[in-house]
Amino acid sequence: MSIEKINQAKAEIASTSAYKTIMEFFDENSFCEIDAFAKSGEGFAEVVAGFGTVEGMPAYAFAQNSDICGGAMSKAQAAKLKKVYDLALKTGVPVVGFYDSIGGRLSQGTELLAGCGEVLNGAASLSGVVPQISVVLGTCLGTNALNAVSADFVIMSEKAQLSLAVTGENADSKYNAEHGVSAITVKDTNEAIAKAKELMLYLPSNNLNMAPQSFEEAPADTDNDCIVCSIIDGGSGMKLFADYGKDACICFARLGGQVVGTVCADGYKLSCSATAKIAKFVRFCDAFSLPVISFVNCGGFESIKSAAKAASAYAEATTVKISVITGKAVGSAYISMAGTGANADVVYALPDAVISPVNVEAAAFILAPEKMQVPVVQQQDVANKFAEENLSAFNAAQNGYIDGIVEEAQLRQTLISALDMLSGKRVSTLAKKHSTI
Repeated sequence: MSIEKINQAKAEIASTSAYKTIMEFFDENSFCEIDAFAKSGEGFAEVVAGFGTVEGMPAYAFAQNSDICGGAMSKAQAAKLKKVYDLALKTGVPVVGFYDSIGGRLSQGTELLAGCGEVLNGAASLSGVVPQISVVLGTCLGTNALNAVSADFVIMSEKAQLSLAVTGENADSKYNAEHGVSAITVKDTNEAIAKAKELMLYLPSNNLNMAPQSFEEAPADTDNDCIVCSIIDGGSGMKLFADYGKDACICFARLGGQVVGTVCADGYKLSCSATAKIAKFVRFCDAFSLPVISFVNCGGFESIKSAAKAASAYAEATTVKISVITGKAVGSAYISMAGTGANADVVYALPDAVISPVNVEAAAFILAPEKMQVPVVQQQDVANKFAEENLSAFNAAQNGYIDGIVEEAQLRQTLISALDMLSGKRVSTLAKKHSTI
């Protein structure tokens, strides 16, 4: 083939939307394409794939090319994706996929099915070994959707459609955000690419490497009432699944320059969706040895089944775990997220925290029934006074159920010191394939 024809082919590929997307994602002049001239039918394969750096960190990426047959999945596209996954597994490098496809080349029949199966197997093999991010920019249906959602985090453009159903029913970004499918929703392609790059900065390359470190920055001067915002490094903080399980907040942040995962449980009883969100996040952080800092102000769980999932995720995690009781930690919430059940390394409490086996009113009736023999309108005040005297953080500290009482002004430095102290944590676990909870 002549140089002129090769350059013509390169120019044709470079003019497509997928190529422009992937070039915007990678650092300038760092992208190296894989199988650039792979054929699918009479044209080029419907995906652009390769490797490069993102803010100096190595990454593999692929972008479905909607300008070629609508980006339809084919055996040629599946082969390119499988090669990306195989290389990522060998080198321990994250994979980012940009999805925009009308479906699959159904005329290829079982060959297409076999190719899709290999792609899904490739993604499954990478799970827990290297981070995977899916960025849905347009239509993503059927097997493409299954592959996209197999990633650790899904970022969706508002115009995107993501669904297993070929009809696209209930596939819009709002639906997927509210049902915990997508972690981040953005307005357009440019913002989606920017968010993917930002998320990469919080993730290690693989399960044996540390997450990128940065210089410590003082907390941002903010009026936000959230305690997490007052202690994390300024300029950090990436909230995930904000529209799903709103009674809990999870995010990546930096504390003293170190990447951490924060869990903020703030509600009377955590909903099933909030608990599922927490469990998934804790398991991810554990897989990549990211410390988990949990802020607990919770009266329990809405569902015993979802409570078991959260308790299992915390108990099984061997990464650094620090819990801070910011309000009430009642019964199963304390056990699962802050106590011995959570297997927390260090547990702190704010001075006005309450630690109780049941809610304050019930505890007062059970432990001091004579004090509750007052008119109903006064019972709440009596119960609160009982809690101050008998269920306080000081009482819990005296009995060894928390490790320290810290004022909010000193909390940031206390947590940074705890992270430094626990940085060498090593835990040996029983030989087993995985838990079944």
